[in-house]
Amino acid sequence: MHFLRERGFEHRIPSDITPPEQYAVRRQWLREAGLLATVAVSGGLGVSGTAMAAPAPQGSTGARKLSASASRVPGASSSETRTSYRDATSYNNFYEFGTGKSDPARNAGRLRTSPWTVRIEGAVHKPLTLGIEDLLRLAPLEQRVYRLRCVEGWSMVIPWVGYSLSNLLRRVEPTGSARFVEFETLGDAAQMPGLRSSVLQWPYTEGLRLDEAMHPLTLLALGMYGEVLPAQNGAPVRLVVPWKYGFKSAKSLVRIRLTEQMPRTAWNKVAPTEYGFYSNVNPSVPHPRWSQATERRIGDSLWTPRRKTQLFNGYAPQVASLYAGMDLAKNF
Repeated sequence: MHFLRERGFEHRIPSDITPPEQYAVRRQWLREAGLLATVAVSGGLGVSGTAMAAPAPQGSTGARKLSASASRVPGASSSETRTSYRDATSYNNFYEFGTGKSDPARNAGRLRTSPWTVRIEGAVHKPLTLGIEDLLRLAPLEQRVYRLRCVEGWSMVIPWVGYSLSNLLRRVEPTGSARFVEFETLGDAAQMPGLRSSVLQWPYTEGLRLDEAMHPLTLLALGMYGEVLPAQNGAPVRLVVPWKYGFKSAKSLVRIRLTEQMPRTAWNKVAPTEYGFYSNVNPSVPHPRWSQATERRIGDSLWTPRRKTQLFNGYAPQVASLYAGMDLAKNF
């Protein structure tokens, strides 16, 4: 069972919810980390527009705020109750900082996010290396409220800040042979104690088909809850693909590579029979060791019934056409 728990495969049960007494310690850590993040950001991250006048989200660290307008992309808003900032920043999967749900919030404070660059290369006409300040100014920032569904059977509703990844990909002008996009995340053992574990092959890699990457809902996220991304949530820049299981949304990106061949991805390498390339949320396709028919919304009480999982995490009207004619059970 320890082996399964280390790999994040176990069923999540009520006992894995962080005890209330631990939240006080974690909130203090987050406040301290927020002060450090503010200092780091103020040294070099230019943000277009003025700071948001609205009060900080409940439980916020007080980190640098981002000005963002509401997105007009179909499917980019939700009337569902948003997950609290506290829950979204203290219940995380980020194995580079440990496999426990509270490990990232405890360990990610050592992550240095400035300076930071992302290299976009491969099958493109105009490869680029952009600093985080360049990414913040590349396109108007939008707020998008997305459902996040984890393959472990839990979910959240998170207000992200960013813009469609297509804004960046168009800048590098993909060649006619480009069919896929590979994402590589930071792999620095000096900052990321989880890299000492063999649970995955490092650095973490993920991938999308080019048409998936170019879909308007595919988000290059630079913030959440109106602030820059906390380290434990993938600072300073991450991917968010709302109709796929959460592990497809790579954190702390350092390289984006367009390719002709389908890239091998981190979870597919370690468990190819359990984690396919597409990883679309599909309640009718169970994980080999548990059902995906329902999910537990983080923040719900212990007595709240589990929710029915929606096909494509509820984004079928926007993305189902991408998979027309495909066997969604085979191409899980």
